[in-house]
Amino acid sequence: MTPYPKSLPTGGRRAPGVAVMRRPRPAWAMPGPARSVRRQFSVARWLRLLHRCQEGTLSILSVFAVLLLTMLLGMVMNVGRHVDGKIRLQNAADAVAYSGSTGVARGLNVLAFSNHLLCDVFAVTAFMREARARNAERYVPAILAAWDQIGPVFQRSGFPKFERLGAAIVRKTPLEQELVRSYSEWAAAASERILPLMEEILRQEMIPEYQRAVVRTFPELAQMAAAEAARRDGNPALGRGLLLGVLWRTGDGISKPTPVGGPMEGFRPTLPVVDPVFEAARGNTRYLARARAERKRWSDHYLASWNNATMYIFDHEAKMCQFGSLWRSFTCGHLRQLLEVEYPNANLPHLLRTDGSEMVDPQEELARDYTFVGVAYWHRMPELLPGLFRTPTAGDTVACAEARVFIPRRRLVWLPYAPTSSYIPIGGVPGDFPTLPPEGEPVPPTPGGEGGYRVGRQPGRSEAWDLFNQNWTAQLVPVTHPSIPAILQMAPPLPAFVREGYRVPSLAGLSAEDLARLN
Repeated sequence: MTPYPKSLPTGGRRAPGVAVMRRPRPAWAMPGPARSVRRQFSVARWLRLLHRCQEGTLSILSVFAVLLLTMLLGMVMNVGRHVDGKIRLQNAADAVAYSGSTGVARGLNVLAFSNHLLCDVFAVTAFMREARARNAERYVPAILAAWDQIGPVFQRSGFPKFERLGAAIVRKTPLEQELVRSYSEWAAAASERILPLMEEILRQEMIPEYQRAVVRTFPELAQMAAAEAARRDGNPALGRGLLLGVLWRTGDGISKPTPVGGPMEGFRPTLPVVDPVFEAARGNTRYLARARAERKRWSDHYLASWNNATMYIFDHEAKMCQFGSLWRSFTCGHLRQLLEVEYPNANLPHLLRTDGSEMVDPQEELARDYTFVGVAYWHRMPELLPGLFRTPTAGDTVACAEARVFIPRRRLVWLPYAPTSSYIPIGGVPGDFPTLPPEGEPVPPTPGGEGGYRVGRQPGRSEAWDLFNQNWTAQLVPVTHPSIPAILQMAPPLPAFVREGYRVPSLAGLSAEDLARLN
């Protein structure tokens, strides 16, 4: 059978003498009854095979699977964002409480340092006044002249030992006189530069003015530190706006809680301190006697330190002239003149409202004056797929933390003891549980290779609860203060650039114990 040509030769023109055969038309394409029969047969066959055909089933299942996975992904992301937001909010509350209370502790340390500085200025002023007056030097020639008279007597005693002593006295008296003169001239030259400055500091009461500025300023600095700590924890914001942190004072049961650095600072400052001069002006003189006693005690301490350091040569090598004793007597007299005559009611150190020895109920004092609550406020989180998920709470999210300012107890450390000591190291004081080295670990050797070590309290650190202790610190404590529900329901003070407020929760009827159980 001759096949049909696929195309005409010679560019589609029929060649002369060549016959072209056409392909016969199929039956379904023919007009008439044959075409109708073929179409009916195809439709019937398609209907019979429809229920057994699986083509496209995977596409339909994929649509439902993608929808389900999208919902699950949205739920996981939504839960993850909420969990992350809760953790960040609580971290911000912890940072607010710790940063703010640390700022308060630093304010107390600054006041303690300035109290020591004030007493040291009194001591230096008394020291330099004697250096300018040179009273002790005037009595030295008479004392050394008496030694010059007694020296020849010893030389004529007939005893070899006394003869040598008399000769040594005669040789040493002019040397001590020269030493006293040189020291007095050096001290007088130093007083010309130092004494006017010290007296001006006392005359203008610069240190008490600085302390008053610290009492006014440090609460604001603590609040700023708390707000900055919260703001950093709130980045990125994820559409929730500013993460606001506020440090609150707990109140005393009569007055309601207020923000640190707020309007109550003029009435009862955040720093639990008093200025004895201002209190005396208000008619409260009970702090004056304690302030004077503390100032005298520490001024005597610093004056003794100055005298011991500068009089060492006269206490050990030049004792005959008695210059060291004379100098100490006159400097103490100048100090009494300053403390009791010139400034009896001025230049007084700041004190705690309630000294450690005056506390009737220490826990109540700690809860009222040394406990602070940090609260973090954040707007509601925008939901993913809001048609499927929503936040059940109506207000904004709030988290809180509690911190306390205190004087830490000295730590247990290894202390060396001499080999002649009868002390037997037993591992600590009864009632304490020190961390001892593991068994088999050698005891740390002493510098001299002798003796041993025992466990004792860390030396050189004071545990006195007063405003001369520079070891104030802060730490987070469990949230148990009874004013927590009231604080969480109070609207926070807003910065000037924040226009939208925060909706605080309603905790009517809830106590601090209920909140502790919820957490």
